[in-house]
Amino acid sequence: MRAYSNNILEMNSLSKLFLSFLFLFFILVFSSSNVCGQLPAKTISLFDGKTLKGWKTVNPADEKLWFVADSAIKSGDGVNKILSNTYLHTTQEYGDFEFRCLFRLSGDPKTGLINSGIQYRSIVVGGKMVGYQADIGSGYWGDIYDEHRRGKLAGGDLSTLTHLLKEDGWNSYIIRCKGNLHELYINGIKTCEYLEKDPKIPNKGVISVQIHSGGVAQIEFRDLTISEIR
Repeated sequence: MRAYSNNILEMNSLSKLFLSFLFLFFILVFSSSNVCGQLPAKTISLFDGKTLKGWKTVNPADEKLWFVADSAIKSGDGVNKILSNTYLHTTQEYGDFEFRCLFRLSGDPKTGLINSGIQYRSIVVGGKMVGYQADIGSGYWGDIYDEHRRGKLAGGDLSTLTHLLKEDGWNSYIIRCKGNLHELYINGIKTCEYLEKDPKIPNKGVISVQIHSGGVAQIEFRDLTISEIR
């Protein structure tokens, strides 16, 4: 009788051990699937550092206004005034993404407006670039502006950024779009966010760099990358 009881106890112990291993197995499988599902999207370079392959101007006549030098995309020579807004955009469209780049805007504000921007989720309509813009320049840093459509959508908070911003030096920009939420970061500092409530506004479009008409200016962009968010 004692031997029979011992056998039952051993079987119960083995059953509990088996169930424990089974439970642990399912936990590990579930955790692994979650981790895999959260892996960051592949980061793609939008600029090869040598050519403007994959980019085009809205107006073909403006091709001569954009060039590559010192591993950067540039517009403006720092000598002559910028006569009109010009845009250089990707040939591919993006919806949900995180865009990163380094930029440097230089110029003499005494000669006129020194301003630039990065268009995103934008489209070309009737020869005009239409869409969201991450603004660059004094009085506009970190704003979200709706180019050729609704105007300023959100103002940049410079309370922290003002201590880190190099107005005539190299800075970084991050533009993050997921669904209707837009977020801008300059030098790692969040300047603003915007929630799009109009379902008629396109949620996909090109990335474009811009130089604004005005004074004697030059804009430079380098290390442009994008990670699509799935």
